[in-house]
Amino acid sequence: MTGVDPVWLYWAIGLAIGLPLLLIGLTEWQQFLTRRQSSLAQPVNLLRSYVVPLAALLVLLVNVARVPAHVDSVRVLATVFGFVLLVLVLSGLNATVFEAAPESSWRKRVPTIFRDVTRFLLIAVGLALIFSYVWGVRVGGLFTALGVTSVVIGLMLQNSVGQIVSGLFMLFEQPFRIGDWLDTPTARGRIVEANWRAVHIQTGHGLQITPNSVLAATSFTNLSRPPGRHTLSITTTFAAADPPDRVRTLLVRTASALPQRKADVAPTCSVTGSGGYTVSVALRSPADDGAAKATFLRWIWYAARRAELHLDDVSDDYSTPARVQVAMRDVVAPALRLSLTDQQSLIPHARMIRYGADEIVQYAGEVPMAMTFVIKGSIRRTMTNDDGSVTPLSLLEEGSFLGLSSLTRQPSLAGAYALDEVTALEIDREHIEDLVLRTPLLLQELGRILEDRRSESSVGAVAARP
Repeated sequence: MTGVDPVWLYWAIGLAIGLPLLLIGLTEWQQFLTRRQSSLAQPVNLLRSYVVPLAALLVLLVNVARVPAHVDSVRVLATVFGFVLLVLVLSGLNATVFEAAPESSWRKRVPTIFRDVTRFLLIAVGLALIFSYVWGVRVGGLFTALGVTSVVIGLMLQNSVGQIVSGLFMLFEQPFRIGDWLDTPTARGRIVEANWRAVHIQTGHGLQITPNSVLAATSFTNLSRPPGRHTLSITTTFAAADPPDRVRTLLVRTASALPQRKADVAPTCSVTGSGGYTVSVALRSPADDGAAKATFLRWIWYAARRAELHLDDVSDDYSTPARVQVAMRDVVAPALRLSLTDQQSLIPHARMIRYGADEIVQYAGEVPMAMTFVIKGSIRRTMTNDDGSVTPLSLLEEGSFLGLSSLTRQPSLAGAYALDEVTALEIDREHIEDLVLRTPLLLQELGRILEDRRSESSVGAVAARP
């Protein structure tokens, strides 16, 4: 017994005691990382499930059972162990270097193609080491041949490779991301895909595929960076006789009501000369350009005619005496119980106006300057809450009216917007006041309606509170 080497016994005891303890420790570690949703949970699970058991089996065969290392079964087991160990290295490298990287770090900006190339090189080196040390294969000549072949191919394709490399470096810098809007010399649109070869830009005319090398060699504008700073410019023309300050006020007020506008940036307006005006509106996203411009041009058509300004140097002749007389007789007279004499006295001080769909008819917090009677279309009264949300109130249709608070000189508690194109008759408050003072019953009726609407606004504000 004195001539027997006891080393195998030490290995056997170490495996019998150390392997269970190691597996228990790795299991607890893996569960801890899983609970914390750590990216290292997968590499630790791979270590516990495959690497450690295979290593223990290899030690058992070579150091305990004394099976020679050149036996095919040992070589196959060593190859499998080396491959699994290589997978563990790749998984751990990806988890620690890339997945756990902060959003603003350079590691997050590394393109996928770079990661794939690195993985390929590590796999090639790992397999070469496995075949060299386990199977005794001489891989030096293979690497030499591959190196010479790579040089030859690189010289043959140096222009194409140069374009690919320039595109890859642009991707590494990452001046844009999926979903950003680009304005390039050849296309303007939203990025839907970006790979190692080209950028796919969705435009209004289809999908524009631009090679990365083309973008790397030219200048372009990322409309989405910084976020929320995109500005839409719209040019309009008014008659030279229109007062510029009135035109600028109208344009800014209309632009401020656009639903696509960025709320914390006020629109601006500049005079370009010869009756031209340019409005700049900050939008939440370049994707809103088309909708914002279409809505603005539609609203300004109605707003300019209500303000008696001449958009595109065109006058508005919609408010004719005949239309006013018909509206006064069919709508206003039944609503206010007007006599023929009262109708005749109000006709010279009334005018027909129109609003576009979704256009604001009454702003909350402002004192109306006139009463507005709905002739055609429908208007929705709304209440804006402290958190910015909007609560819908009553619906006003033909025969209804707005602007009662103009009689009391108090700001309106509720706002209102047109649900569709609205035709209305507007009467200045001074002339309505004269009528109301001469008619006590009308004053009482309007006071009751005003109180009902105030109560409705108050109830709507309370209901909207959390």
